Amino acid sequence: MADHHRTPTGSGSAPIRRRRVLGFGAAAAGALVPTALAAAPAAASPHGPLARAATGAGASSVSSVSSGAPASSGLSGPEQGSWAMPEPRRSPLLDRRLRHGTAIQSFAFDERRARMYALQVMEGGIQLPGEPGPLSHSERQWRGDLCMNALSMSGEPLGHMYLKGFGHGGTLGVEPRRHGRPALWTEGDANPSSGYGRGLARFRFRPGMVLEHHDRELETFRPRPGSTKNQVALDPYARRLLLRYRHAGAYRFALYDLARFRAGSFQALTDFVQPMPEGHLYHQGMAVYGTYAYQLTCSERGPSAEPLLTCVHLGTGRIVQRVRPEPAADSGLFEPEGLAVLQHPAPRLCVGFASGEQGVRLYSVYTTDLRRSPEVLGFGFEAR
Repeated sequence: MADHHRTPTGSGSAPIRRRRVLGFGAAAAGALVPTALAAAPAAASPHGPLARAATGAGASSVSSVSSGAPASSGLSGPEQGSWAMPEPRRSPLLDRRLRHGTAIQSFAFDERRARMYALQVMEGGIQLPGEPGPLSHSERQWRGDLCMNALSMSGEPLGHMYLKGFGHGGTLGVEPRRHGRPALWTEGDANPSSGYGRGLARFRFRPGMVLEHHDRELETFRPRPGSTKNQVALDPYARRLLLRYRHAGAYRFALYDLARFRAGSFQALTDFVQPMPEGHLYHQGMAVYGTYAYQLTCSERGPSAEPLLTCVHLGTGRIVQRVRPEPAADSGLFEPEGLAVLQHPAPRLCVGFASGEQGVRLYSVYTTDLRRSPEVLGFGFEAR
């Protein structure tokens, strides 16, 4: 499920800090994490972060061309391309089911404990403790009631919990901890007029628990008072938090130091209007890694949705490349849902898709390598 996005007429962007960045190296986690934001290089790389395909079994290479953005977008020539998604190999994360029959909304990974977490809006017909009776799926949407799934890295269910009054679950972040269970982040304090979160929530996964948005053990953050549709992505390697929010009719991105954010210091490293591709009104997911944010959008809902993956440079707030996936006509993929990053054994960007019939939705996760540097992202897409 997506939220409807209308591009604001004015930029309204705050001043952007531009700092030096450490070079990105090979496999070591430390070498892959920049210490600060940087402006985009004056001379553009011949291949942007989403360019250059890897050819493989059944895959065709990305045809990447330099092309100016539409005049209305205000962007300066992001590279554009597409990839034909190959016939997927056998994979444990193809056509899997979650606890409920509703579509996956977002997912994230805890690599230390080999876990995957996934959010979905609750299906209809369920009565939780303290409720007078079962509620419909539509009522759950407006209330912001979610089901959080814990899964193995091969998609086996390991438990679930319920989140009442949180939001639509469009994004999910995992904050690893040296000892014990990770902290999970998603939107919180659902707006009763829309069902979307007015802040962010941080909590631990507890199988079988029903967690309400006002519970004391829940940490709630409201970095932008008066905003709605708050969504979060975490870069656990650079220890940064990316917030997407809507305020005064405009959707914006704000980047924070994670430790300072948790301490209640909401001074953003950068805050700018979210750049959306022309005609793409539905936001389907986001991820952050190093100096780039990745966003998944589509032009309409359902089987005819045309997904687009764009890369935004956090130092400039501009789209630097856009790539369009082209799934096979008989793939059964219904709608793109969610983005996440895996660090090991090599950095990979993961894209989720929903499939199946209404009431029995399935999910699949496709991945691609982030090879050594964000300047080379191979797009020979495979099923994880």
